[in-house]
Amino acid sequence: MDVKTAPPFLHTPYDGSSQPFSVGLKPIGEDVLLEPDRFLDPYLHEKQDLLSQKRDAVFGAEPGTEDAQAEVLSLILDNLDRYHGDRYRIGPDSVEIPEAGLKIPLQGEPALLTASMLVQEDLVLMRAGPDGYRLVAASLCFPSSWSLTEKFGRSMTGIHDNVPGFNGARMGNMVARLFENLKPGQLVCRYNWSLYADPGLHHPKPKRIRAEIHAGLLARLFMRVERQTLQRLPGSGDLLFTIKVHHDPLAPLAKHEDRARLASGLREQLLALDEDQLAYKGIAQMRDDLARSLETIID
Repeated sequence: MDVKTAPPFLHTPYDGSSQPFSVGLKPIGEDVLLEPDRFLDPYLHEKQDLLSQKRDAVFGAEPGTEDAQAEVLSLILDNLDRYHGDRYRIGPDSVEIPEAGLKIPLQGEPALLTASMLVQEDLVLMRAGPDGYRLVAASLCFPSSWSLTEKFGRSMTGIHDNVPGFNGARMGNMVARLFENLKPGQLVCRYNWSLYADPGLHHPKPKRIRAEIHAGLLARLFMRVERQTLQRLPGSGDLLFTIKVHHDPLAPLAKHEDRARLASGLREQLLALDEDQLAYKGIAQMRDDLARSLETIID
């Protein structure tokens, strides 16, 4: 399927293909590292607005990360040139994005910020340290209920201290091994999903869906899928995360050609979540109502 014109529900990890609160990394090719789609224009303009209005909340970089940032920018430019040249005009000093009406200078800003302004993905750099990999630089305009200013400089353990099960012995050791063993040239991907009551992309605060939204749930909720890729930069050795948000209204699910399978998978995952996981996703009070609403689609 062409991601440029893909309809809602392009990625559906809730259908059983991925399990929530698990690592679930799978190899992918460089040709699908980035996903410019029909929302390229609004995503990039919202990034422009956020960076001009609240820069400190959406961008940060430690001193000493400049070379790694430059490596990311070079990687992004190369990928756009090779796989998305129909949408980008890359010159020596700037990049034109005709459908968004933007011309992004390649100098004057930190390289990671410049790279992020070119793509819908957020970009996060992790660097090895005594306590594991730490978040040392990021352009994070579209967080899913977490704050860059709170998490900046923390290790993976600190970043995920409120994620149920993440810092248990099994999950923590698995992530540490994956990070240490990831070789330059390997590119992996994972997904997670969450539900929101509005279409906003910038969500730095904890999420709680109000009880009064329960009537007509499917017509009011949005399925937010994060597609995360991970790779090791060959020069610096740092890890680069890309995070692409797909934010689809749930209402069209009722008319989707594969609605029974998707609704059944989502219902099963909802019912399998424990109390801590439901609380983390902010859906503890509405889980049962949503499961019943999904039954109407399955039937």
